[in-house]
Amino acid sequence: MKMDAADRKIIESLIKDARMSLKDLAGQAGLSSPGVSERIRRLQERGIIRGYSADIDPKALGYSLQAIVRIRPLPGKLHIVQQLIEDIPEFCECDKVTGDDCFIARLAVPSIDQLDGILDRIADKAETSTSIVKSQPIRRRPPPLVIEGSSD
Repeated sequence: MKMDAADRKIIESLIKDARMSLKDLAGQAGLSSPGVSERIRRLQERGIIRGYSADIDPKALGYSLQAIVRIRPLPGKLHIVQQLIEDIPEFCECDKVTGDDCFIARLAVPSIDQLDGILDRIADKAETSTSIVKSQPIRRRPPPLVIEGSSD
């Protein structure tokens, strides 16, 4: 869905600081507070803004290790494996994908031993290939925002 320049500015500002006051947001967008409030409501109704969240550092919580796991369920085990992934809280993200693997997931764990324990829970239901994350040069970010009538 396309947006105009004011919608784009509102979203860019909320991405930087989702706790920004309506007054400050209105100042950055060049609109009144009621105008910004109405635009936010419409962006939510259109499904562009899905929610607001806190950015938590896993390391600060003791999760010093992150891993990317490619998961290929064994025949007939797709739904069982998906449910396992959903039920294991250390899986922070998971995408269902095309290709050789069915899922690509990100785990946060405090140690290799805990990683092994989690992978052992699905080993009889899926093949896995695991990569340890060394760094994250680009954290999850939204796609580019496009302005209506613009080719940006």
